[in-house]
Amino acid sequence: MASSGVKITYLFNSGFLVETANHLLLFDYYRARAREDGPQQFDEMSPEGFFRTAKAVWIFVSHRHRDHYNPVIWRWLDQDPRIKCVLSNDIKPKRKNDRVILVGPGEERTSGALKFKTFGSTDEGVSFLVEVDGVTLFHAGDLNWWYWWDDSPAEIAEAERWFKTVIAGLKGEKIEIAFFPVDPRLEQNFYRGGEYFIAQLQPEIFVPMHFGEEYTTIDRFAEYVGSTKTRIVRFNHSPQVIML
Repeated sequence: MASSGVKITYLFNSGFLVETANHLLLFDYYRARAREDGPQQFDEMSPEGFFRTAKAVWIFVSHRHRDHYNPVIWRWLDQDPRIKCVLSNDIKPKRKNDRVILVGPGEERTSGALKFKTFGSTDEGVSFLVEVDGVTLFHAGDLNWWYWWDDSPAEIAEAERWFKTVIAGLKGEKIEIAFFPVDPRLEQNFYRGGEYFIAQLQPEIFVPMHFGEEYTTIDRFAEYVGSTKTRIVRFNHSPQVIML
């Protein structure tokens, strides 16, 4: 499996640090851990700690919601000239230069050994398909089947249509590692988006996100999905490091 040797650190919500042979990729940074009580101090489990590396550093932000976008990234850009940042264009950047790339859905870029494509979302912003160091990964942002139990029948039908349209656009893409929402706020419908994503796109590894601190949601999701070739990664605390 090409994704062998990848280090993933679950931070919180949809925030992950992914380390490959030559790159560090930070997705949808919100905060470094689930609970940040008391004085804030950066340590080895914070993004600033992780940036002490010779590897190339890329920050990806799928959209402007505060649980996906923390403006502290601008301080990091000022502090470290290696960092490049890819932002959904619904974010109004504090500055524009060749290290800040604004994107909408349906774009494709290459920078050295890193390539990425953007796809749609069923909320704001974009989702990312990234190929780097022989690894292909997908970060959904807020792309999900948002099947809210109290929506009208028309809204429910539109949510399904919208989600399945975006997924259809991903058909044919190789996805080794997929980061995708499994949100318990959807109550009995929490599993629908992830289950459909796995059935249609068959990623090698499925990394749940957007579950808050309700880690049992992951176990429940795995039960709903049942037998599948896709490996479902499980977390039980934040931050948590796993090796693939």
